[in-house]
Amino acid sequence: MVETPPDIQRPSNVVECTVLIVDDDDVALEGVLRSFRRHDVSCPTLTAGDGREALAILRGEHPTKHICPPYIILLDLNMPDMDGFQFLQTLRNDPALRRSVVFVLSTSARDQDMRRAYDEHVAGYMVKSTVGPQFARLADFIRKYTGTQNLPRDAL
Repeated sequence: MVETPPDIQRPSNVVECTVLIVDDDDVALEGVLRSFRRHDVSCPTLTAGDGREALAILRGEHPTKHICPPYIILLDLNMPDMDGFQFLQTLRNDPALRRSVVFVLSTSARDQDMRRAYDEHVAGYMVKSTVGPQFARLADFIRKYTGTQNLPRDAL
């Protein structure tokens, strides 16, 4: 086994990143998880069926699911109870969560939905029908992001 030289080892404030997938569609959710496995995305994942459950997880209020920074949120827009746009507005208005990194994975290819999502400062927007061809790039990005995310020491 080849060891990484000490001068290029991961700093102690680089931590593993979790992916929170927010989607009410079990088939779509399983497709994302299967694609993660196929593209060797091995970071921890959590799931939420709607925006309210995702907020409970992010705020530490969920009874069984817990997350801490750093994390990436993969968000569907069309969900019952609290949809993706309501979730984004609530997230961006919460001082503790407003800097969260969010990627939208939606069935909507409507320009107005894309604009509205980007107005809420999402990091990217992918249409589910085109995810297959683009997922390798997204998976590569997530692998790189999760391996290099630095946090202030007081956030660990």
